[in-house]
Amino acid sequence: MQKVLITGGYGLLGVSLVNFLLKKKIKVVILDYKKSNKRKIYFTKSKNLTIEKGNFVNFNNLLRIFKKHSFDGIFHLGAQTQVLKAFNKPYETHQTNVLGTLNLLEILRKKKLNIPFVYSSSDKAYGELKKKYYFENDKLNGLFPYDASKSASDLICQSYSKSYNIKVGIIRSANIFGECDFNVNRIVPETIISVLKNKKLKIRSSGKQKRDYIYVEDVSRAYFKVFSELKSKKKYLLIYNTGSKYNLNALQLIKKIYKILNVKENYIIKNTSKAEIQNQRLNYNKIKKEIGWKPIFSLEYGLVKTVKWYKKNIKSF
Repeated sequence: MQKVLITGGYGLLGVSLVNFLLKKKIKVVILDYKKSNKRKIYFTKSKNLTIEKGNFVNFNNLLRIFKKHSFDGIFHLGAQTQVLKAFNKPYETHQTNVLGTLNLLEILRKKKLNIPFVYSSSDKAYGELKKKYYFENDKLNGLFPYDASKSASDLICQSYSKSYNIKVGIIRSANIFGECDFNVNRIVPETIISVLKNKKLKIRSSGKQKRDYIYVEDVSRAYFKVFSELKSKKKYLLIYNTGSKYNLNALQLIKKIYKILNVKENYIIKNTSKAEIQNQRLNYNKIKKEIGWKPIFSLEYGLVKTVKWYKKNIKSF
């Protein structure tokens, strides 16, 4: 039976991917800096799930984990993902996002581990969109702290793959939404929670920024496909965009959520958040053509499932 390490296992994508892999009968070890018992209930109950406390920014922590376990692959999802927090705390953000990634790659290099390393990059690594779509061979040009941390880590992953023959998969995903998102400052959970708690939604941006939106289960499928491809083929570097056909601005998305909840719109536009890319759109033809992945869930389906989950778990917020 295969065993993989997942960082950021308690996050939105982490919970989905952990459950996806457990269904595939793969042993999963989550590395997290807080051994949160609260969120354990969202994982499928399985003897194949182990949770280790540790911080990937601490190299010695990582060495301890790799001495204790023998892994067949790594999914590095852990990061400081808040754009506004990154803007206010750039040093901390680069330390987590860049140094943390570097530490894991150094472990693979020093231990000569020939196992897939799948890195969670972002469409924000490209910076501001100056044409219709981002393509995988476009220059990475993140300028704001979060975006720059993703550009830097992405390039470091490419460098380690090419310099030391490390099997690396890089996924630059669109905005992910779905169940188990405890980052309440993200647009989907914040909108749903504001309705369920009868509060006015405060939109920090202008509401005009356009993004691709993709349901979390589709992204988990992509991560597993990239992992499997690296595992089975003599390939050392795979870079893919994972996007969708749903490219909306914040206000359009918010209005869809209000419609699903069947409530009157109740928001105010503050327009105080300036550290935001205006337009993002991913071309994902490469991953479709090379390994046969494409999104299968509609925006409506994903939002309805997400709304149901927050209704059921609103006491957690």
